[in-house]
Amino acid sequence: MKKYIIIICLLLATLQTAIAATPKRIITLNNTLTETVDALGLGKNIVAVDVTSTYPAYVQKLPKASKNRSVSAEGLLSFSPDIVLAAEGSVNKEIEYQLTAAGIKVVQIKQVYSPAGTYQLIKDVAAALQVQAKGAALIKTLQAKVNKAINFVKQHPKKSKVLFVYARGTGVMMVAGKNTSVDAMISLAGGQNAVSGFNDFKPYTTEALVEANPDIILMFDFGFSSLGGTESIIKMPGMAQTNAGKNKRIVQMDSNLMVGFSTRLDQAILQLHGKL
Repeated sequence: MKKYIIIICLLLATLQTAIAATPKRIITLNNTLTETVDALGLGKNIVAVDVTSTYPAYVQKLPKASKNRSVSAEGLLSFSPDIVLAAEGSVNKEIEYQLTAAGIKVVQIKQVYSPAGTYQLIKDVAAALQVQAKGAALIKTLQAKVNKAINFVKQHPKKSKVLFVYARGTGVMMVAGKNTSVDAMISLAGGQNAVSGFNDFKPYTTEALVEANPDIILMFDFGFSSLGGTESIIKMPGMAQTNAGKNKRIVQMDSNLMVGFSTRLDQAILQLHGKL
């Protein structure tokens, strides 16, 4: 009898430890991380988010860990978190040291802009939150959805040349080259990046626009609005000389959905494919 009592006690202790290991107060400093925590069923444990976190809708009402993209140790500590989840490199070593010294776990997670990268991110977040089984189940479900979306794209090919323009008004405009999250998403959606001669982002110029001659101009929703919408955009210098300008093919998409490579990856692929 004693043997069984000991076994039961050990099982209960293990269960209590597992429950205690799941953080009760979580701060997420990246929209994709916020989405992932929510998809893992721990949205109720999020006590603060960063300014980029807008989905699901309820997180817009949560306290913000900062007023901009930068954070401070004092600001994070004020929420008494058990864990802070951040994109790799977004929290400097000094702040991480201060948080760790206060007994707060800091996990910086690398993001790779590909389906495999998304699955790995989910796995990493689930491990940090001690819900590995939920992570594995979420990955399995998402893989099936993404594979279905990719197969649909292959069956309905679109070879449109797409130029992504990042804008916050005419004063700040950049175009996306290779090895960017935008380039990866355009490819998954069946399009072709209109520029391929450089990596990362470069300043937008009229000459580059005309030379690229895109079929479609792709923008984030806020950038589209900041330039005044389709009619204003097609009046920009050089735009009328492109296929996109001639055909008024200016499309917009929610920024977090398009380049978040999150648990909504399948939706992002299909939505952009539809716009192309």
